[in-house]
Amino acid sequence: MGKWPSLDKIEMDDDPIDKDDYQDKLEKLQHRLLDLQIHSLRNGGRVLIGIDGWDAAGKGGLIERIVSGLEPKSIQVYRIGAPMPDEQGRHYLWRFWDRLPAPGNWAIFDRTWYGRVLVERIEGFCSKDAWKRAYREINEFERQLTDDGVRIVKLMVHVSEGEQKQRMIERLDDPHKHYKIGLEDFRNIAKRKAYIEAYDDMLERTDTDWAPWHVIASDNKMRARLKGLKIIDDIVGKGIDDLELPLDPKIAEAARKLWGWKPGEKKNNKHH
Repeated sequence: MGKWPSLDKIEMDDDPIDKDDYQDKLEKLQHRLLDLQIHSLRNGGRVLIGIDGWDAAGKGGLIERIVSGLEPKSIQVYRIGAPMPDEQGRHYLWRFWDRLPAPGNWAIFDRTWYGRVLVERIEGFCSKDAWKRAYREINEFERQLTDDGVRIVKLMVHVSEGEQKQRMIERLDDPHKHYKIGLEDFRNIAKRKAYIEAYDDMLERTDTDWAPWHVIASDNKMRARLKGLKIIDDIVGKGIDDLELPLDPKIAEAARKLWGWKPGEKKNNKHH
């Protein structure tokens, strides 16, 4: 711990990027994530991706690029808001325990259990003792999961104040994006200084060896998306050397008997 500068001092990598170069790199990373997902399916691996950050920072766009190339039945995306009636009165981690990925599955949380030390802290939805205690509880929660083999990726998507304002105004100007805006967004933006302090404390106190934080500067959305996918690739793919599995000989034999197919042959396989 202790490696993070204050968020408002993090430099933004906002240099333009060639769109063709971006698309090529994006597709390669998406193919790599699919290979890793298939590896998880075959081996019972579990992946937990938690994404936090500012309103209009690009969390939704990042999640869209993560999931678009994946097998949909074994990945779940949870958009976390205020607790539902059946979740109220329980420990705040309960609804996350209830959504942990099954063996072979990946789970993505759009906002996370860190709401306890962010919005709940700032808006007074819990006591000071409760949110201060949460740092230890969260570290222990994540340690239990990683000890049990879950691979955790924690991404904090950061946008500058000026870029955030510009994106919010674009949403106001575009009728197709009005659904992305709520009154709570303006409440949160008005308290940016308090949120900076809360984010800084969060990074300082919950950046652990077993579940480190990764901050993504997102004033340039394309660069941010590539960085996010690369971080997931690095963490989920750590220690996995060979993702290509040989074809099951029994499957190859079945194809040979039915179609006369042989490995390496390229024929016109259209139905006549």
